[in-house]
Amino acid sequence: MNPNLLIVDDDDEIRTQMKWALAGDYRVTLAGDRPSALEAFRTVRPPVVLLDLGLPPHPGNPTEGLATLADLLALDRATKVIIISGQGERENALQAIGSGAYDFLCKPVELEEVRLILKRCFYVANLEQECRKMQHVLSAEESFEGMLGGSAIMRLLFESIRKVAATDAPVLILGESGTGKEMAANAIHARSSRKEGPFVAINCSAIPENLLESELFGHEKGAFTGAHVQRKGRIEMANGGTLFLDEIGEVPLPLQVKLLRFLQERTIERVGGRQSITTDSRVVAATNADLTKGMAAGTFREDLFYRLAVVKLKLPPLRERETDIRLLALAFLHRFALQFGKTGLAFDQEALRAIDAYGWPGNVRELENRVKRAAIMGEAKRLTAGDLELSTASEGSAALLGLKEAREALERRMIENALRKYGGKMTPVATELGVSRPTLYELIEKLGIDREKISPN
Repeated sequence: MNPNLLIVDDDDEIRTQMKWALAGDYRVTLAGDRPSALEAFRTVRPPVVLLDLGLPPHPGNPTEGLATLADLLALDRATKVIIISGQGERENALQAIGSGAYDFLCKPVELEEVRLILKRCFYVANLEQECRKMQHVLSAEESFEGMLGGSAIMRLLFESIRKVAATDAPVLILGESGTGKEMAANAIHARSSRKEGPFVAINCSAIPENLLESELFGHEKGAFTGAHVQRKGRIEMANGGTLFLDEIGEVPLPLQVKLLRFLQERTIERVGGRQSITTDSRVVAATNADLTKGMAAGTFREDLFYRLAVVKLKLPPLRERETDIRLLALAFLHRFALQFGKTGLAFDQEALRAIDAYGWPGNVRELENRVKRAAIMGEAKRLTAGDLELSTASEGSAALLGLKEAREALERRMIENALRKYGGKMTPVATELGVSRPTLYELIEKLGIDREKISPN
């Protein structure tokens, strides 16, 4: 059976043409605006969505398209959303990538390019699904709602999550950056009576202060310049489910007052509104900051802290999970080997010793990124400490710096050769190198490659 594909575009002719061109490979569902797109998404649950940024009521403004992207990812973070934008809207497309979109296409789109990107998206979506299945196959002692860990400290954490998930009490998750606070919040939701409801996450530090109130509480039409339609906030969207407030310490004081009122009364008012709206969502917050210092400095309300911290969970840094580090590294390597079609990848003994010896200041996120980079750039079946950009016990920082420079030179040479081979066309270059187009753009910018100066072969 062909997989589901949702196409969201306000142009009826474009929708029809795309459906006609792709119906042989996919079960295509069409939508012309945000409400119909969300309704269709809830019905067919497609793993991949083609989304035009220019949606009604103001097709010339990307706001509605970006809002649709946020709503789709709020419903399912695993969805691969491909943005379609005009030639002059590259900045908007990159903003969408930063908000969680998987890739973007520039109008007018070329059918073969669409087919190629869709094929890769569905392939990655299937791989991720297989990885999730693999995690569930792991023993109960080492896997818990997608979180891996067999160490004593992680078993205690899993038991705490089981206990707190059975209640509706607010939870405050503490831990360094990269320790998996959102995964812990997801685990609480998945184990709760609200698991059939939505899990809505918002990073309070990633949204400008002047927009955060609207993101949380929603706004009425005409509430401020650019508010062309009424919009629900994340709190309303989480009704019946769980609201995850990441980096809660970054919320400004005026908004802390409104959050406190919501926690006390379970009612909100949209920006520009006067109607009191009742909403029922379980609140889980997280921070890597010391909120007690914030309270002492007057930047965080004490009454809000005690409302949020009915139960506190502390996630350990990776350096305190010594028996888990290799388990996580091997699990990540297995996932990325499947994703990039590099079967048989393994770490050599030097790499394993370097993994054990390193302090992992970036925690699980750093480990995942290093393994992913090694899986992409490594040229042999057995990955070394050099592939991970880690020094061995006998290597000094100067040797590591030289290795980093050598690796960047190799990356630059491979990208430049591929650009010459394909005449600067980014899609086939990304395919040959085994990376997504956004990743390729980032590498080109990081390495200072001037595409205009590269002549095709």
